Amino acid sequence: MKLLIITVLVGIVVSLGRALFAMTSGPTRSNGMVNALTWRIGLSVALFVLLMIGWYTHAIVPHALQ
Repeated sequence: MKLLIITVLVGIVVSLGRALFAMTSGPTRSNGMVNALTWRIGLSVALFVLLMIGWYTHAIVPHALQ
């Protein structure tokens, strides 16, 4: 579960990097920026849902001493 969360976080950062590259490349790559930001929003929602499922199934326990 933790590996999946880290993978989604890395995907969010990569998507932000792609959007930054598209933004600095000029107006011809604006479609690339929209696609990258759409992926970021989707991954962020997926991360939130994944965290809620992990919390509900007790796969992730907040403030737990391990």
